[in-house]
Amino acid sequence: MILTTTPTVQGRDITHCHGVVVGEAILGANIFKDIFASIRDIVGGRSAAYERELAKAREIAFEE
Repeated sequence: MILTTTPTVQGRDITHCHGVVVGEAILGANIFKDIFASIRDIVGGRSAAYERELAKAREIAFEE
């Protein structure tokens, strides 16, 4: 199955459109990630721990 957000796929005929399809995933971070993310909010910068959790959630949602 080819997944796309465009109305056409070059070189392919679209035989069925499923409409909007979504997948959702919620992952909890632990207290240490929360503490370090709060420190990052104060001093500035990106929270790598939260970015990894978001990436993991996105992958799970795509699989669903």
